[in-house]
Amino acid sequence: QVQLVESGGGLVQAGGALRLSCAASGRTLSTYIMGWFRQAPGKEREFVAAITRRGSITDYADFLQGRFTISRNSVENTVVLQMNSLKPEDTAVYYCAASLRASVFRSTTSYAYWGQGTQVTVSS
Repeated sequence: QVQLVESGGGLVQAGGALRLSCAASGRTLSTYIMGWFRQAPGKEREFVAAITRRGSITDYADFLQGRFTISRNSVENTVVLQMNSLKPEDTAVYYCAASLRASVFRSTTSYAYWGQGTQVTVSS
């Protein structure tokens, strides 16, 4: 099994940027398809971004409009979500997730392993 730990969340003003990192213990992350999801208060968890094992394919939620970038750092065994031009509606707890064989990147049910989440708050 793999244990996932997110970091990098915090409070930022609208228009600012944050860099979230997902670190793993127990396994190398290149074994997994990796995803980022988020959940705002009172809302369902929603897909943000995903990346394949070799990083050759990425997928992003339509609402992002190019503001976020997902990438892998194989040396550090992390997956990073760079978030730019943040908006108040991006406020949520952000989770990273790992899957051995996700058939649908955007579905929470494709991912067997989840981190505890990191809070992102964007003020207006």
